Amino acid sequence: MIQSFLTENFLCLPTVFSKEVIQLEQLSMFDYTEAASPLASRLRPETLDTFVGQKHLLGKGKLLRQLIDQDQIPSMIFWGPPGVGKTTLASIIARRTNAEFINFSAVTSGIKEIKDVMAKAERSRQMGIRTVVFVDEIHRFNKAQQDAFLPYVEKGSIILIGATTENPSFEINAALLSRCRVFVLQALSADDLMELLHNALKSPKGLGYLTVDISEELLHAIAMFANGDARTALNVLEMAVTNGEISPEKTTVTKEILEQCISKKSLLYDKNGEEHYNLISALHKSMRNSDPDAAVYWLARMLEAGEDPLYIARRLIRFASEDIGLADNQALSLAVSVYQACHFLGMPECSIHLTQAVVYLSLAPRSNSVYVAYEHAKRDAQTMLSEPVPLVIRNAPTGLMKDLDYGKGYIYAHDAEDKIADMECLPESLAGTRYYLPNDAGEEKRQKERLEEVQSWKDAHRKPKP
Repeated sequence: MIQSFLTENFLCLPTVFSKEVIQLEQLSMFDYTEAASPLASRLRPETLDTFVGQKHLLGKGKLLRQLIDQDQIPSMIFWGPPGVGKTTLASIIARRTNAEFINFSAVTSGIKEIKDVMAKAERSRQMGIRTVVFVDEIHRFNKAQQDAFLPYVEKGSIILIGATTENPSFEINAALLSRCRVFVLQALSADDLMELLHNALKSPKGLGYLTVDISEELLHAIAMFANGDARTALNVLEMAVTNGEISPEKTTVTKEILEQCISKKSLLYDKNGEEHYNLISALHKSMRNSDPDAAVYWLARMLEAGEDPLYIARRLIRFASEDIGLADNQALSLAVSVYQACHFLGMPECSIHLTQAVVYLSLAPRSNSVYVAYEHAKRDAQTMLSEPVPLVIRNAPTGLMKDLDYGKGYIYAHDAEDKIADMECLPESLAGTRYYLPNDAGEEKRQKERLEEVQSWKDAHRKPKP
């Protein structure tokens, strides 16, 4: 064998070279050309039965599965995050359909290429041959390029399949979008990714030619880190195995090797586990306690562990209303703007935007009166679900409703001298209940003063009960 020959004749070879030779020996019965391609490419499913995830579309009896099985696919858009199988699904359709299949890239193709392909598709249509055109990253096409498809989709010269990570409502022309079915592909679950990783370790097309020693804990860590992206999960696994500790018997992947592969000490941070909730709690409570230093630290802990910046941004939006509310109306606007910045830029650039929001929210004046108001109203609503709407504020679109006194006595507040009408808008059993109790913090002081004016007016104008 290769190893014994080298051991006997080249004992002075460096250890690194010896490890490479051992791995080559494990590859001796494997196709080197195929092994050189990325693991994610080698394991790309070729049938619906081997496709992992998207059960809501491809499960038994589901619409998309039926359309593919019957070869009756319409023009459609696959919308979903990276690594969930949009391109793979198009490739499976290409193998299943009785039509010409053309793969088109929105990155490298212009209007001339589009028109050439469309002309060919039109000639095929006249000969009774269908043409399916798959456009990856269709959102990268500008309006003129998208418009070039429209007449051919309308005539049926082509069946268009577009793949996009962006919201089609904003990125695809309305006329083209109206002629396509939109199928939303979801991020893969941790169980889906675990299935893919186990298959990668067993499949001859994957890493099955090696004996890999990797714990379930580390496989789960890879699945959680990938955050629903199959390509990321397989790339991390391949990198870890490539850098594993190689012996004649097996390749061992340790926690330290896995951490080094992605340069993140906190790889094992579980985005659905206790540590995830501990850290977001620490961030929230540090901001609530007006401690920007602690808040920025917990923010960094989450981001460097691989947390989704959009998740953090959503939590900041919640904080802006729950803990600041009307005390600083700019807090919510800033939080929403930061969410948009994170969506546009992603990591690592958006870390500075999140830091800006965290510092601002930490130092903003505090008020939880909006939060308390809703929680109080929610408790009453849950226990009084059948309380009738007062007749005075009911809608009366028909004569019968008017005869039943719907809307009787309603006063349009804008027509009143003080822009307030003497009407009770709560159910009778809750009349006079106060839910919103503002404090004096920041801008909310003005809301409190205004509310006191309104209450004084209502007290002065309230009609005595008969």
